[in-house]
Amino acid sequence: TFFPFGPCASRSEECTLRIMEQEGGEEQVEDEEEEQQEGGVGEDDEVAEDAEEGYVGNQTGGARGGDLDHNGDSEPEMDPDTQDAVEGVLRLKRLLSREFEEDEQVKKKLKTDLDARSAAQDMKVSQLLNKWGLSSDSLTRHVLENLSIDDLQQLITSNYSPDTRNMWKSPAELLQTHTNQVRESKGPGGNSLDVVSSFKHKWKLDVSAERTLRGLVHKDLRYVFRNYDGKRKLDVVVAEAKQHEPPEDELSTATLPDGGGVQLVGRFTRLELIDPLADAAVFGDANLSFALNLVKHRKALGHVGRVIATTFETFETLLERYKEIGETIVKLEEHFAEVHHGVDCTRIAIDQRFHGMTNSFGAVYYNYPHAGAVGGFFDGHPVVNWRHENLMRLFFRALRKYVKPGGSVKVASNAGAVGVRFSYIVGSGVENEFVHVETMPFQQWQLHRYGRSYGDRRDTYKRPGEGEQYNAQRADSDMVYCFVYKPSGAQLPRQQIRMPPTYKTMLGCTDGALGERQGESKKKAGHGVIQALHARMLWCSRWMSR
Repeated sequence: TFFPFGPCASRSEECTLRIMEQEGGEEQVEDEEEEQQEGGVGEDDEVAEDAEEGYVGNQTGGARGGDLDHNGDSEPEMDPDTQDAVEGVLRLKRLLSREFEEDEQVKKKLKTDLDARSAAQDMKVSQLLNKWGLSSDSLTRHVLENLSIDDLQQLITSNYSPDTRNMWKSPAELLQTHTNQVRESKGPGGNSLDVVSSFKHKWKLDVSAERTLRGLVHKDLRYVFRNYDGKRKLDVVVAEAKQHEPPEDELSTATLPDGGGVQLVGRFTRLELIDPLADAAVFGDANLSFALNLVKHRKALGHVGRVIATTFETFETLLERYKEIGETIVKLEEHFAEVHHGVDCTRIAIDQRFHGMTNSFGAVYYNYPHAGAVGGFFDGHPVVNWRHENLMRLFFRALRKYVKPGGSVKVASNAGAVGVRFSYIVGSGVENEFVHVETMPFQQWQLHRYGRSYGDRRDTYKRPGEGEQYNAQRADSDMVYCFVYKPSGAQLPRQQIRMPPTYKTMLGCTDGALGERQGESKKKAGHGVIQALHARMLWCSRWMSR
């Protein structure tokens, strides 16, 4: 059923016409794929094909990159808030471009994009490399140079040494995994964490304080969460809470004021009782099934706020992968949702479709973020893993302009993911003033029932839940990392980003598509990999969710 008037009618007609155009074309696509497989791909062609795919994606990506000039070096003029939201993206683009820059003046200017390193850091890096007998290993050096001085000192004092005889992983990959695990062991962990445990970790409270918080009733616990700032004793704030009566504007969150605090606050999160008046945004929703679930949920609760549903891929790509996509879009717009394709969640500040939405999002969702696979490398490999960490850092920085104070952000992921690790999600949120309030099991979430997808070309012939499972990920480890935006009003330092490997580092890599090549073949392959990463990371970022 189509609306006979308004924008929904035009979009519905467009979906119908394009679906009709696609009918009968599936066999042709399959035949072409079979023909390519039969023809085979040469060793030297593998990387070139990867790079070409990235640039082709750029040409057909529509508005995916916002207002940036994809083919030139120009950067748009923008106000301070917008500049802050995309500064990291622009800096990362320049860092990737520095490998192919010939102008010496421009090269000198690009050096300011690199984070300053102290002589002590360089000395510790050399000390570790010499100790391990890896002074000529450029990739291990790259991993060490991305660590803080505290991390480097911990490696020295712990006497850790990567296994140089490991048959499956290189020293650089083992080192990166080790340093991530050490860093994560000092935090709250990636599994289920209720509101009190998260609050305790944030403020470094002791067991006695935790016991006090768990004994509070609903209204008192919420008061403590809102008013405790670490400057006053917890007992003083608890005493104030017992005398406090919730004002009228807090009645929606003061239901059952004398009920159990921990259970009721967690219940609000699981039932997705968000601001009924504010807009909600969904990023990277591959087949838009989660957004459809959300709009139905909000309608049932009587909400009047809009849902902004976005996909990373273009509409043409979605039609190839999801036969049901046209019908899904029609249903979304029948519920007055806005649907946008080709959206890069890290660059919404320069995407004209988000103009006028500043401080309007009361809730944001990003399910199972992933920076996309690069042939020949596992997600945790140092050559590609920096993309996953930067995805989260740049995503949360971009949100600061659009999420209203007190708004919620939920990122679903697997606690055991090695691409976008849970520490990348939590750490990126916290450093951008999104307070981590809870980690809840995905299966306990009101919105967990939707049509999961892989978010890539595999969706054409199989889906998760249809006898297929994600590799090395257990369903009971799926979590939802919950945040609340609490801006301090202070100017944040420029967004930290994980440095990408240089061309020289690529040439020293012995893994993936570069491992079995030598001489000019390896130089050509290294150049192709960097170009492919450049295309995918900035110009056709493989930043999607499933």
